[in-house]
Amino acid sequence: MFLMTMPDFSSGEVWISLLTLTFLEIVLGVDNIIFLSIISAKLPPEDQPKARNIGLFLAMLLRIVLLFGISWIIGMKEPLFYVNLPWLESHDPALGAHTAPFINGQGLILLLGGIFLLYKATSEIHHKLEGDGDDDPKLSKGKAALNQVIIQIALINIVFSFDSILTAVGIANNVVVMIIAVVLSVLIMIIFSGPVSQFVNQHPTVQMLGLSFLILIGFSLVAEAAHLGHFIDGAVPKGYLYFAIFFSLFTEMLNIRMKKSKKPIQLHGYSETAKNRGLLDDNLLDEEKQQQ
Repeated sequence: MFLMTMPDFSSGEVWISLLTLTFLEIVLGVDNIIFLSIISAKLPPEDQPKARNIGLFLAMLLRIVLLFGISWIIGMKEPLFYVNLPWLESHDPALGAHTAPFINGQGLILLLGGIFLLYKATSEIHHKLEGDGDDDPKLSKGKAALNQVIIQIALINIVFSFDSILTAVGIANNVVVMIIAVVLSVLIMIIFSGPVSQFVNQHPTVQMLGLSFLILIGFSLVAEAAHLGHFIDGAVPKGYLYFAIFFSLFTEMLNIRMKKSKKPIQLHGYSETAKNRGLLDDNLLDEEKQQQ
């Protein structure tokens, strides 16, 4: 049962739920920000902040709309249709019999969302590694380009919004607390989206990591859809998933920091060795360095 009443903010349990949900929304939004940075980088610099802010506001609105329909979302567990194949039957301990796997509403949305993430991440990686240039040939110019980017952002936000709402259901039972957590997390992400986007676009390895995370999350959504429909017995634990993501990001941050702190290697040629031995004039050495 989900409450729509104003929560009692004098209760420590409410504050713990609010802080936990806010942190969870920020964690789930990290990969969303990286994707926003990569997609918005296709636009002119003056349009990029607008695209990012619209994308994050869309994420907030979609999450709030889904929260108002949370009871309907939870009720989407009923099977839409069964997949009657003998080798896909699973044993149900509660019934003590073999049951056919099925597709329900939650599983269908997660499946389609996972497939979309796999496709989008793979196509972006292909374009960045095999593309003819920095500009996307399929992207229009001007206002049309901005609209195309916003549409892509909206589609990706539908997937992330549905996944985050399903994850948050077990933490709080008050819709007002969930809405406050969503608004706070989006405001925090808007504040830091600019510096994060600049950092991501300056480091291609971070872009590749972000797109790889999209593939990982897409696979986990497909696996979760299969688990909901009893196609497989277990799903990928999200704690392990996000630990792997943040460990990879932490490792890459260390690599970037180490590269900045290292002094560049100086190559010593024959002319510098001859100068040190007093066999070459300083003017000739300076001219050689200028030519290099």
